[in-house]
Order: sequence, then C-alpha cells, then structure tokens
Amino acid sequence: MAIKITDECINCGACEPECPNNAIYEGGVEWAIADGTSVKGAFTLMDGSTIDASQRNAPIAVDSYYIVPNKCTECQGFHEEPQCAAVCPVDCCVPDEMYVETVEGLLEKKAHLHI
Repeated sequence: MAIKITDECINCGACEPECPNNAIYEGGVEWAIADGTSVKGAFTLMDGSTIDASQRNAPIAVDSYYIVPNKCTECQGFHEEPQCAAVCPVDCCVPDEMYVETVEGLLEKKAHLHI
C-alpha cells in the first residue's frame, strides 16, 4: 500500500529528501515518473493507463506536500520502513488504503522505477 500525507501536514519538508523514489512533491508542484528514477518512454500506471515518463502532471495537492502513489514503494528494497513516516514530526505520513499492494508488488514497482 502506498503512503499518503494527511491534512495534518505542516509543510516542513522533512519527508521530501528522504524518499528514494522522488515520489514526494511540495504542494502545487507538477510531477513526472522520470523525476529521480531511471524510467524513460512509456510507463504504465497502477490504473492501467500509459503515460510518457517525462510528462509533467498536475499536482495531486496544492496546499501541502503529497506523495505520487505510482512512485511510492513504501521504501521496500531501500529501507526497513517508509522514511517519510520515520522523519515526519507530526505523523501525517500514513498508509493509503486506496492503494493496497503486496511487498512483492512494491518490489516489482521499485524494479521498474530503478532499472
């Protein structure tokens, strides 16, 4: 399951540099699959749609930091626990119940992001 940032976020930014997949963005900032990954060309999202990895996409949140679920691996293959949650001073990085994934699935996603 991906991690999400709740409304309790104080915009401290502690989480952003900790993400090994560059899945965390400041509110209002556009995102791309290619940001901080080795992905080039077409990339299939979790919903089955395909986008160009370098395509800039609309921010998921405007007023607070956010996590792109298609890039979040809960730090599987990098760390023992999600680093965003480990460093968050207000505990607003929590599992996102909308994106339930197995450890195997998260490791597969990591492999696709970091070829």
